[in-house]
Amino acid sequence: MSARMTPFHCPYCGEENLWPHEGDSTASGDQPAGGHGAWECRSCMRAFKVSFLGILRPTASSGDRSPDPTSERKVEP
Repeated sequence: MSARMTPFHCPYCGEENLWPHEGDSTASGDQPAGGHGAWECRSCMRAFKVSFLGILRPTASSGDRSPDPTSERKVEP
């Protein structure tokens, strides 16, 4: 995944009218609005930030994943 990857749809309304957010006001008081990964949807007038958290490691206890197709299956007649 690239650091320059852009979102294609707004996560709130699904529209494609997205622009980089370069706000000069502060969103949460001490942190500046905008910055790297900040986008604004001009359809629903919401600003959001996109960030990559990391790659997940598969777990054996995950019940919602499909079974491994290479594993052996017993077929009873």
